[in-house]
Amino acid sequence: MKNSFVISCPIDTYSGYGARSRDLVKAIIELDKYEVKILPQRWGATPWGFIEDHKEWHFLKPYLLEFGKPLPSRPDIWAQVTIPNEFQPVGQYNIGFTAGIETTVPNPKWIEGLNRMDLNLVSSNHSKKVFEDINFEIKDNQTQQVQQVIKLQKPVEVLFEGVDLTKYFPDNKPCMIDFDIKESFAYLFVGHWLQGDMGEDRKNVNLLVKAFYETFKNKKNKPALILKTSSGTSSYMDRDSTLDRITQIKKTVNSKNLPNIYLLHGDFSDEEMNSLYNHSKVKAMVNLTKGEGFGRPLLEFSLTKKPIITTGWSGHIDFLKPEFTTLLPGELKPVHQSVVNDWIIKESQWFSPDHGHIGHHLKNMFENYKEYVDGGKRQAYHSKTNFSWEQMRDKLGELFESNIPEIAQQVQLQLPKLNLPKLKKVGEQAPELPKLKLPKLQKING
Repeated sequence: MKNSFVISCPIDTYSGYGARSRDLVKAIIELDKYEVKILPQRWGATPWGFIEDHKEWHFLKPYLLEFGKPLPSRPDIWAQVTIPNEFQPVGQYNIGFTAGIETTVPNPKWIEGLNRMDLNLVSSNHSKKVFEDINFEIKDNQTQQVQQVIKLQKPVEVLFEGVDLTKYFPDNKPCMIDFDIKESFAYLFVGHWLQGDMGEDRKNVNLLVKAFYETFKNKKNKPALILKTSSGTSSYMDRDSTLDRITQIKKTVNSKNLPNIYLLHGDFSDEEMNSLYNHSKVKAMVNLTKGEGFGRPLLEFSLTKKPIITTGWSGHIDFLKPEFTTLLPGELKPVHQSVVNDWIIKESQWFSPDHGHIGHHLKNMFENYKEYVDGGKRQAYHSKTNFSWEQMRDKLGELFESNIPEIAQQVQLQLPKLNLPKLKKVGEQAPELPKLKLPKLQKING
């Protein structure tokens, strides 16, 4: 009899955590060792209904529990795919899945959440190291004596986010997406444009737009920049707000002869994203990210055999090789007040790329593209042979095998059937019992 395995996750949402959830659940089902059930959860304001909209994921429907309903019983194994402060031990054995962290210091509540689980699986070595190295001292306000030390006490292992090679691969077909650009060379950025002042938002989109305008202003021959981005939703208001942000940055550049920036907004399928990555005019991906828990778009794009320019710190360094890609130098700096929230705390730092290197490499790749082509091909081979979804599934099976103990199961007691005489109604003659011949009783000393 298989152990019950309930997974609470945003599996039906259009989000990065939704994609991670679907990959994990599919892998756990294919391990064929557990009775799997899925408890769907929401993920912020991201849209709902991904499974219904994508037929290839309809196989998950029989595994879904009703949203918002309590569990019928305590599961043998309980797992959550979310940020660590939300981790709660519900099963006999409890697993937390999280992409991890983009900075150097987590909120203490994240460590407390990790300590509530029996096993924690993060997406990168960066996240594992940050969680393992941190200690928080809780001091008395008056005496300043240390009353408590919060540190990681439960195991953390790395489970990378494997890419589906049936969905992401080199493809020479015409692009599925209906858009046209006049330039023959375009850089592509993919990611959310989050809160933050110039050069301070996590994906550094503000700085990318500014640096692109400044690098190629007044040039006769200019590349384009395609931004596949939003602030988190696919609404018209979000699109207009994103266009306005680009316009505001454009006004800060002292030139009327600027390169073109194109916005792609809305939700794309895997097939559409792969088609975009392989667009004949998309020559490279650029991402000035300050920190990644993993960096799925960078891994997906790397399979096209095209070059990549990005930063040299955090989760994506697990799969991007410095000898095959352009990893920008820089330094760790405190997070800016404009991005501080409950989870990006003011005591933490993240990466700030060197501004001079940004412009240099954008310009050099555009002018000497052939010098970067071989590296793109070698990176594609490295990604394909080491970071596929199948390899992630097999790694997950190994981690389960080495960490999850044998869990005793409740077995229903089945008693043997007894052949008893039939009962008679009151008033009916009882069946005659056979006469027994017993020895005569003797008196004692008689």
